[in-house]
Amino acid sequence: MTDGPRSGLYAVSTALLAMSRHLEVRDVLKTIVASARELLDAEYAALGVPDDHGGFAQFVVDGVSDEQWKAIGPLPRQHGILAAMLHEEHAERLADVRKDPRFGGWPSAHPDMSDFLGLPIRDGDETLGALFLANKNCPKPEGSCGFTAEDEELLGILAQHAAIALTNARLYERSRELTIAEERTRLAHELHDAVSQKLFSLRLTAQAAAKLIDRDPVRAKGELQQVAALAAEAADELRAAVTELRPAALDEDGLVATLRTHIQVLDRAHAPQVTFRCEGVRALPASQEEAMLRVAQEALHNALRHSGGAQVDVVLERHGQGAVLRITDDGQGFEPRETRRAGRHLGLVSMRDRASGVGGRLTVESAPGKGTTIEMEVPGG
Repeated sequence: MTDGPRSGLYAVSTALLAMSRHLEVRDVLKTIVASARELLDAEYAALGVPDDHGGFAQFVVDGVSDEQWKAIGPLPRQHGILAAMLHEEHAERLADVRKDPRFGGWPSAHPDMSDFLGLPIRDGDETLGALFLANKNCPKPEGSCGFTAEDEELLGILAQHAAIALTNARLYERSRELTIAEERTRLAHELHDAVSQKLFSLRLTAQAAAKLIDRDPVRAKGELQQVAALAAEAADELRAAVTELRPAALDEDGLVATLRTHIQVLDRAHAPQVTFRCEGVRALPASQEEAMLRVAQEALHNALRHSGGAQVDVVLERHGQGAVLRITDDGQGFEPRETRRAGRHLGLVSMRDRASGVGGRLTVESAPGKGTTIEMEVPGG
């Protein structure tokens, strides 16, 4: 273990507290991996969560750069030593993982690893994932494993608490999904009860005006005035319903967690893959967070409905004291000067108004066949 004040029980306590601070599954996984690597002073750490098809639903690494990870390629399959950690209950310490008979090789860009410590993360009889550590940062005799029995015991403690943190995060995400589903159902009922009835009346009144236009223009004019009044009422009802949709989660969880949950739901509900990445964003003023959420929702709606692409990527990054939101799709694109023809005019106007209303700016980059990028920047508080 590392010497100094971060060793021993203090380091264990720090690791466990770090895991308990997060509620999103991905954040919990990343914290577990980083905590394990720091606690046991390893060069590399990874955590794999299995899927039901012989692969990994998620595989999080620490100690490997983004460039290295991209070069390595697709997520690994459940084979060799990785499979052993998922299907066995005990830890595995190896002096050189490359000499183990189960070792099946690495992609060419994979970093070189020798001594190895792995342990499953279990909740009762269910294996939630497996932790892998490699290359202990300490002097060790040739052919020996740097990871000790004490390291194995510490990793076991960490794995037990990781199981609790991961289970809690999964339950939290499921509860958020149920809340979103319930909110959608409530809104659907409200829209049906309030708006659809007025739209039905509007249609009947317009039909009546059409029949009267030739034989009784005066009455037809009165009917058309009624059409205008009904349309205004319907717009007011719709605006009230949408305004009420300001998510309580935004006040409770903040922009990052709310946006991540929203994108996860969209990813499951639509054919295109929808991803989210956040880097170093601080809490913003409430008005800016709401504006950014609304712009993201509108841009995502446009991308999923109109672009015809297979991928939509959402990035939220810190920019000075503020933040930048970027939504990119790989769809058919459009000519921004001809947004009326592309059916996006009102959405873009609304997004620009939201951005300028909180002191920010919105830019649109698109071209036919080149996809679309919508970027919103706010200055922060």
